[in-house]
Amino acid sequence: MEFAHRSVLLHECIDALAIKPDGIYLDGTLGGAGHSLEICKRLTTGRLIGVDRDTVALEAAKKRLEAHLEKVTLVHSNFSELRAILDSLDIACVDGMLFDLGVSSPQLDDGERGFSYMADAPLDMRMNERGGMTAADVVNRYDEEALARLFYLYGEMKNSRSLASAIVKKRQTETINTVEQLINVVKPLMGRERVKKDMAKVFQALRIEVNHEMDALQEMLEAALRVLRPGGRLTVLTYHSLEDRMVKNFMRAGNIEGKVEQDFFGNRLSPMRPVNNKVIVPTAEEQERNPRSRSAKLRIAEKV
Repeated sequence: MEFAHRSVLLHECIDALAIKPDGIYLDGTLGGAGHSLEICKRLTTGRLIGVDRDTVALEAAKKRLEAHLEKVTLVHSNFSELRAILDSLDIACVDGMLFDLGVSSPQLDDGERGFSYMADAPLDMRMNERGGMTAADVVNRYDEEALARLFYLYGEMKNSRSLASAIVKKRQTETINTVEQLINVVKPLMGRERVKKDMAKVFQALRIEVNHEMDALQEMLEAALRVLRPGGRLTVLTYHSLEDRMVKNFMRAGNIEGKVEQDFFGNRLSPMRPVNNKVIVPTAEEQERNPRSRSAKLRIAEKV
């Protein structure tokens, strides 16, 4: 499958990496390879490691990076396995890393993947189609308490309990296997003026649960700190408040709680230094051109 790909905050991300021509860089969310292509253009003797758990994305990226493949190593894996990936390639540390979190445009555009409420499809939502539970498994197997918890934590839904109750009640008479079936269950619980926003939150919550996104993000951040060279850049695009809070805390303090340690004299001991104190967001023009960018925030930090 081929697709048109629009990279979010493309030039801002590339500038943030402060690329050295002979450096080693990692794109942990390869996607359509728009960011990776620009990294490759700036490398001479350097190397790019491109990681994605989506096989469709990897195949598309290979085609897009065809002119630069001598500089590129593509890896089918989750970025949470960052340390193991680099160990397998005999790489001790890197000069910069880029992570574009959340669901990609190709995944949203492929209606059959079930990521979007805009097209009927099987409730799948797996970023790695080769295994693991689907969104249908979550909807049909989790008990009411577990469903309410994930809608509250990952969707920040105030009516999480009523949503969970409606799903449990419906599946007593039929299995909820498709996007349309799920929409028919939860839509009556949403105000007319908030249907789109609330539906997006429901699908976000399920996607995060299916792909263990918050656990993977924490593992990635902790591994990134260990493999970045001093002065190396960590560049992360976030799309919702949960992941943005975790990234912000980590870049500020070196831990996901955001607790900054101090020495006897009150000096900060954080292993990371935020490069942009004010978060970078897309211009109105980019948001109009690329709807996926509308909630994007770019955070940059340097290892001290």
